[in-house]
Amino acid sequence: MTKRNIYLEDIPLDEARAKLQAALTQAGKSDPLPGEPLPLPQALGRVTAEPVPAIRSSPHFHCAAMDGYAVRAAATVTARETQALALRLGEDAFPVNTGDPLPDNTNAVIMIEHVNQADEETLLIYASAPPWQHVRLMGEDMVATETVLQVNHQLRPVDLGALAGCGHDRVLVRRRPRVIIIPTGSELVSHEREPARGQLTEYNSLILDGQISGTGGQAQVTDIVGDDVERLTEALRSALAEKPELVLVLSGSSAGAHDFTAAALGSLGEVLVHGVAVRPGHPVIIGLAADIPVIGLPGYPVSAALTGELFVLPLIRQWLGLAPPDATMIEAAATRKIASPVGDDDFLRVALAEIDRRLQATPLQRGAGVITSLVRADGLAHIPRFHEGVDRGGTLKVALYQPLSAIQGTVMVMGSHDPMLDLLATHLRLRSAEGRMVSVNVGSLGGLIALRRGEAHLAGCHLFEPESATYNIAYLRRYLGDEPVTLVTFAHREQGLMLPAGNPLGITSIADLRRARYINRQRGAGTRVLFDYLLAQHDLSPEDIAGYEREEVTHLAVAAALADGIGDCGMGLRGAAEAMDLDFIGLTWERFDLAIPRRHLEQPGVQALLDTLNDVDFKRELGAQSGYRSHETGTVVV
Repeated sequence: MTKRNIYLEDIPLDEARAKLQAALTQAGKSDPLPGEPLPLPQALGRVTAEPVPAIRSSPHFHCAAMDGYAVRAAATVTARETQALALRLGEDAFPVNTGDPLPDNTNAVIMIEHVNQADEETLLIYASAPPWQHVRLMGEDMVATETVLQVNHQLRPVDLGALAGCGHDRVLVRRRPRVIIIPTGSELVSHEREPARGQLTEYNSLILDGQISGTGGQAQVTDIVGDDVERLTEALRSALAEKPELVLVLSGSSAGAHDFTAAALGSLGEVLVHGVAVRPGHPVIIGLAADIPVIGLPGYPVSAALTGELFVLPLIRQWLGLAPPDATMIEAAATRKIASPVGDDDFLRVALAEIDRRLQATPLQRGAGVITSLVRADGLAHIPRFHEGVDRGGTLKVALYQPLSAIQGTVMVMGSHDPMLDLLATHLRLRSAEGRMVSVNVGSLGGLIALRRGEAHLAGCHLFEPESATYNIAYLRRYLGDEPVTLVTFAHREQGLMLPAGNPLGITSIADLRRARYINRQRGAGTRVLFDYLLAQHDLSPEDIAGYEREEVTHLAVAAALADGIGDCGMGLRGAAEAMDLDFIGLTWERFDLAIPRRHLEQPGVQALLDTLNDVDFKRELGAQSGYRSHETGTVVV
């Protein structure tokens, strides 16, 4: 049996950070990096390495602030509205334009609109000019030798203008911290290649590279290193020889038989931490080799990204001389109960919306490999150690990824999954730059319950009611009671049996499912409600269907499972079947509606969404999708 590794320890986050800082201090690597001179056009976003004084004053001469005539103020004191004063051009008054230096022996400017020209040599003025009227004094903006920008200041466009204005064409900025990233894993291939079965695309390096570059660092990604301790050790040795500020080893930090980061680091230096009490991201490795910090990150993308946020980006900012980022923190109500391990700092990504004047946070799928939770997250919630979690309605502290104004304008849609809701979100965004819709899949019944609880603006549903042979209306009454609700049709769509390509079992109808491995949708999904109805129509019960308990939460997830050979049949949309090159047997056309409590109808985002539903271009594109009809899209049902 292959020997497995074990964690050296599993320590609190603050203790892990302290160990890293102590090692950096001992190695003399904790201070900001030295500077390098850069031309101003290349310095945007960089950080000053020293205070920057003005080389010359700005302006460096007294200059006219208006178009007009420069005069000596004392010579104008007798001018009155009732008694004009004559000034001789070239002797008492001199024409100037804005920005011109003042002629000798002048100290004021009279605007051109306030003079009359008696003849070619004489001007008439009707009010005296106080000293320095309409004059920009030398050094009014900046005085030579005064400090214009402080050390450790991140340069903005206006800063570059100020530096140029006071005489600089270059500026000393901190060198960008260099980070070498070593991706590891024999199953990984570059994102530039098509992965074969059993291979995975390596993209954690893209995430970390982007995090580092966006914070002001400079990343270099090596070739992928397979699961071999000697090869990894050599790759680490080569990286250390280039003397970067930091080395990251991606994957191989856990306790599996092919996780070699700790061994490779231990052979070249010292492992300081192996295992941090954070979720996700337990198997973090922190060490030092050749006085260079080395961090081993977990292989799952959510864990890797969080490790970057918690450990890597603070180091980059420290080496640039920047304070920790001042994240915008808000408090939001959790829309569901969240369990949390007592001994860990628990971080989870959430979707946010303001509903009934209350910010609400809906946790996104928590799997460490679910990279879409990173893409869709509006914020990062933190449940500290020694807290067992948060009840539904309890308070979560959330660091925002989106501006608060965008979240306050977000339309939160909960309910049934439909891939074309993404098309609606796209058209909404095209109609309005502020248009923003977030969709969370909780099933049709889950969406109505979310409306009842005040956790969504609208719900997508396609719930068939056998007794009335109608969709959704009976369920609105059942789950929302007397709540006034508007029901708007999103689309008609074709539901049917999705089958592996070629239909190897020869399935033709629901009656044939006795001999198939079925993949079901989750409880509360409209597709499952319809399937149960169809079973009853064929005198079948759930006990007759092998795999009835096997659940997936989207049409595409069912289709993907069938394409991978996990099952023989599942119910879903024609479009999902075609996306996975599956066979499809159409069974029925159903109406997919959007249920909207009327108290939300005046919300600007909801109004924009309703306008989008009735947009000709949107309806045309929706109706062109396989298995969709848009002839009633935007129609109010009730």
